[in-house]
Amino acid sequence: MGNFLDDLFGKVFKGSGKAPVNVKENFAIKPEDLDEIDGWLESEEGSTLMNLIYKNYHLKRAQINASPQVHVFESPYANGFAVTYDSPLTQKSFSNLFLAFSRRVLALGYQQVSLDRKLEEINEQVKSTEKFYLKPPLQAPAENELISQLYGNVSIEKVTIDNQPSYLKLLVTVYSDRLYQNAKPFDQLMDRLFNAT
Repeated sequence: MGNFLDDLFGKVFKGSGKAPVNVKENFAIKPEDLDEIDGWLESEEGSTLMNLIYKNYHLKRAQINASPQVHVFESPYANGFAVTYDSPLTQKSFSNLFLAFSRRVLALGYQQVSLDRKLEEINEQVKSTEKFYLKPPLQAPAENELISQLYGNVSIEKVTIDNQPSYLKLLVTVYSDRLYQNAKPFDQLMDRLFNAT
């Protein structure tokens, strides 16, 4: 009898079944964590990993893969790179790189617009994407002068699947609006991001 009523209620009041997870929230990084990242960037580990990724970026542009693997994005309006989680990265250094990239971009004069986390269920797995969105500083256009867009808008993502690191991505998109100066070269941003001399 109970099954009959359950079936009847199920047909009359159709539930959506198990709804997939899909949550987006803003969050903030504690100031002491940011201080820790600044120190990490100056440490031997931080310096070594930043140099390794910078080197692997240039190797990838020459069609040579190295670990951790770097992927390059190039188009007229967007440029960037992604770093796949692999040796010698650890979960801690992976997270440190995410924050370190944001610190370096902020040091170039950018402003943080948002920092959010998105959780979504895809094929029985939970994908978590933490994302910084940074823009050039706002400025009032002077008469007969174009607005500087620096290198363009910058997004930095850290993606994990089921709490396991997957990849980091930095993407720069440029304005094609005639009110803006041409974006500075992406290669120059890479040099400054990785403190290459």
